[in-house]
Amino acid sequence: MCGIVGYVGSQPAAPIVIEGLQRLEYRGYDSAGLAVLGRSGIKVVRQVGRVRDLEAALPKRLAGTVGIGHTRWATHGVPAVRNAHPHASADGRVQVVHNGIIDNAAELRARLTAAGVDLASDTDTEVLAHLVARAAADSGAESLEDAVVSALGQVTGTYAVAVLSADHPDRIVVARNGSPLILGVGDREMFVASDASALVRHTSSVVHLDDGDLATVTATGYRTFTAAGERTDRPPVTVDLTVEELALGGHDHFMHKEIHEQPASVERMLTGRLDDRFGTARLDGLNLDPRELRGFRRVKILGCGSAYYVGELGAGLIEDLARVPASAEAASEFRYRNPVIEPDTLYVAVSQSGETADTLFAVREVKRKGGRVVGVVNVVGSSIARECDGGIYLHAGPEVAVASTKALTHMGVAFALLALALGRVHDLSHADGSRLVAGLRSLPGLIEKALADEESYAAAGRALAPAESLFFIGRVRGYPVAREGAQKFKEITYRHAEAYQSSELKHGPLALINPSMPTVAIVPDDDLVARNIGAVHEVAARGGHVVAVTHPDVDLGEVGEGGILTRVVAPKAEPELDPIILTIPLQLMAYHAAVALGEDVDRPRNLAKSVTVE
Repeated sequence: MCGIVGYVGSQPAAPIVIEGLQRLEYRGYDSAGLAVLGRSGIKVVRQVGRVRDLEAALPKRLAGTVGIGHTRWATHGVPAVRNAHPHASADGRVQVVHNGIIDNAAELRARLTAAGVDLASDTDTEVLAHLVARAAADSGAESLEDAVVSALGQVTGTYAVAVLSADHPDRIVVARNGSPLILGVGDREMFVASDASALVRHTSSVVHLDDGDLATVTATGYRTFTAAGERTDRPPVTVDLTVEELALGGHDHFMHKEIHEQPASVERMLTGRLDDRFGTARLDGLNLDPRELRGFRRVKILGCGSAYYVGELGAGLIEDLARVPASAEAASEFRYRNPVIEPDTLYVAVSQSGETADTLFAVREVKRKGGRVVGVVNVVGSSIARECDGGIYLHAGPEVAVASTKALTHMGVAFALLALALGRVHDLSHADGSRLVAGLRSLPGLIEKALADEESYAAAGRALAPAESLFFIGRVRGYPVAREGAQKFKEITYRHAEAYQSSELKHGPLALINPSMPTVAIVPDDDLVARNIGAVHEVAARGGHVVAVTHPDVDLGEVGEGGILTRVVAPKAEPELDPIILTIPLQLMAYHAAVALGEDVDRPRNLAKSVTVE
């Protein structure tokens, strides 16, 4: 979970690399570094902390038109200058940046130490620099490409690698296996990055590398090839991304900006996907005709973190509307339990980045066993999008804050569309289909209405901020909302937050209720409203503070002595779509609680945006 940037051309490399790293800082931010190759050789600067700390440490003159840089999220070794990338060969003439994990690093480190190599870091990456240098010196490698191929042939694990060599000053050699890496094509200049956002100011033409690809980039172009030397000829594609989309736009944090972008982004997502005539959803990207859709007897949703929780919401929607058994499972566990892959099951992989390693490996497990898998992803051209048999693009636009808000809402909308399409090829009536089409069309306005009540959500969030531990509770449709609310709160406030089904409180968790442990209760206006109100009173009767996220017409009643009840209201949608709207207050409550605590909202500690390692 790191950011890689490289440049080769006629411009000074350092400013371009620094700017790219700043745009990728959400991918990792415990240390950063760069290596620039100029006439006097390679100059390396590394720094613990943010990219701004690295920029401040740069010498005033750092000449060179070839460079690589990296912003790190630790997997091997504590944040320290010795562990920051780039990592170098013993003579410093080979520099390497790497994203991923080398599984046999301990074995390789032992082998290098036995051969007299003095390792300077605690990382797995450093072995690559030594292996490349030794291949060039000892095994007769005729080019930097041959040396990189030789080094990677000794490695097992995942990697996106960029290699710079003082002996080959006109090029960068890169390789990909399991971690994202793209090339940017400019006018007599080339770029390397782990995400297109790093290149947005310089080019919109990018080349997606596949696993097993290597590439050589020079100022005049690029060549893609395999370890066996066969050309792969990956073509450039155009990415639709602007500098303005990656700016704060007057907001204090990207998270706040992205929350407020949701009305417009959801409206954009729905454009062309609602079919009034037949009361259904148009999802041509699934590459499934109505007969094929109807043939599935089960749906299995795979995701990690927030994507897993919204997958639970999606499973409930599919069972409600299509009457097809559906379930969600953590993708990180899926392939390790040797799952039974059924030919009449539709597998759905969910990921904002489309690069989540655990989910990508789950996709490959399904495909290896002959299953049909579609993706619900945000990033066009991402690994999961390309490896799935079809899918639903979220069209949420870039999401920079580590804690997902906008993309998560879009995932919920995507599952509503999928459930509607499945329902209409089964037994969902035209009347109900039309009702849901109208309900989906109303979502942007309802989100806008919720955002207009931000101050009430902010007040609730600030009131919750001092608590060291919280419960989030909900039932059936409300339970995935509670799980996501707890996730968001713990991610950015660093408070312990645990989600429970409201019905399970009496089976143990009530023992933890006390005046210093608040409970956030999801209380939609549905057929379980009386049960959910009962759970609210169970907590309040034991002296607990309850923040109830509910609908305008719900009467929560009065709580007895000692209990505290705060009512937070969200706009009412169609019952099946209520969970999508109910997440909006929770996003803002978490955001304002974190702001009140003085935390770094966009870059929470120990986390990164795109989880590209297992």
